Amino acid sequence: MSRGPAAIVVAALLLVAVPVAAHSLLLESSPPAGGTLTGAGRVTLRFNNRVEKRLSGIRLVDGRGVGHALAVTEEGRRDELTAVAPALPAGAYRAEWRVLSTDGHVVSGSFQLRIAP
Repeated sequence: MSRGPAAIVVAALLLVAVPVAAHSLLLESSPPAGGTLTGAGRVTLRFNNRVEKRLSGIRLVDGRGVGHALAVTEEGRRDELTAVAPALPAGAYRAEWRVLSTDGHVVSGSFQLRIAP
């Protein structure tokens, strides 16, 4: 039985095709990178896919390098991570996040923000 060139190409593509797992990518945040959080408020991060909220976290790191873990809530969309920030002194902070992606990989990142009184 002879196969045509098209069938051979399709078979080769099927053999080489590997499912691509999508790591979570941060799409937007509130407050945005470089933005300002007023007093005690909420930090919300939206990703390109679902994240495991119970196994993810956000913390704010002050200018002295002291980290302040935020309480992640279960509310919101499946692709969002929302956390409540405690009342912290005004100043510059680095928001650090770490999430478990739906593909099983842990992904992290950070951005700068300010806390206003």
